[in-house]
Amino acid sequence: MLFSIIIPVYNRPYEIKELLMSLLHQRYKSFEVIIIEDGSTILCSEIIADFNDKLDLKYVYQENTGQGFARNNGMKLASGDFYILFDSDCVIPPDYLETVYRHLTQRNLEAYGGPDAADATFSSVQKAMNYSMTSFFTTGGIRGKMKNPGKYQARGFNMGLSKEAFEASGGFIDPNRAEDIELSIRLKKMGFRLELIKEAYVYHKRRNTVLSFFKQSHSFGKNRVHVSRYHSEAIKLVHLLPLAFLIGILFIPLLYFLFPLLFSLSLFLMAGWCLAIFIGSALENKSWYIGLITVPIAFGQLCSYGAGLATEGMKKFFYS
Repeated sequence: MLFSIIIPVYNRPYEIKELLMSLLHQRYKSFEVIIIEDGSTILCSEIIADFNDKLDLKYVYQENTGQGFARNNGMKLASGDFYILFDSDCVIPPDYLETVYRHLTQRNLEAYGGPDAADATFSSVQKAMNYSMTSFFTTGGIRGKMKNPGKYQARGFNMGLSKEAFEASGGFIDPNRAEDIELSIRLKKMGFRLELIKEAYVYHKRRNTVLSFFKQSHSFGKNRVHVSRYHSEAIKLVHLLPLAFLIGILFIPLLYFLFPLLFSLSLFLMAGWCLAIFIGSALENKSWYIGLITVPIAFGQLCSYGAGLATEGMKKFFYS
């Protein structure tokens, strides 16, 4: 099987070098790499040139269209049987393609998604963000730890689909608003077998500052509502929990005056949640400091997501 690896890039030349270096060390060698420079003003062409004799590599510059449409253009140029999509800020473990090939053939998958993980070289903030994005106590483990792999909705930083699935679906229909989730839902409705391959993880560097991470979480909440415009079932109970969390935080001060017993209970539950985040992150990352900074990061992530869900939800209600 020939894999076509599609990577959209926008003003991130140094990230692409790290990603291509990791692809050089793949144990499974039957793949090509297609890099779509999506209207960047800071090009990665010089870095790409260093890999032309080391990888089967295509480099294409286009006017900016957004990552979803850039991926579509990359898949149209692909020669492979199966397309794999990465973000430019990912680093790929050496057994990744080998793992994907094994699961595709053994499980007859026509599309898949994989989780992200924090490499040992990541900064403390990057590791805290990674825990916040993947923990049961924040996202319910839906980003790579769910028990039923068939319920997984693939994310564009680490997903793949067959040539047949791409041609039948037409790929992404939105440039950058949860276009990966929308495509995952649509592929399943079309009868394609898409599942989580939990062993096919990538190291996702998350170069966000804490503030930009919160802004990104706010966008994720808005994007979930946006996807529901195409698929009404896109919003499930687990996606509403951050909104409930935000509402609960806002109402806790009122409980002090109206229902003192509920106020005390709310503080107790909040303290328990913070303790669970702290201990879980500290144990996973082997650092009490990372555990400590994960608490406010997780708090901000949930509130930001809930606010995004609320604002876009109201917009949908009043203007749809």
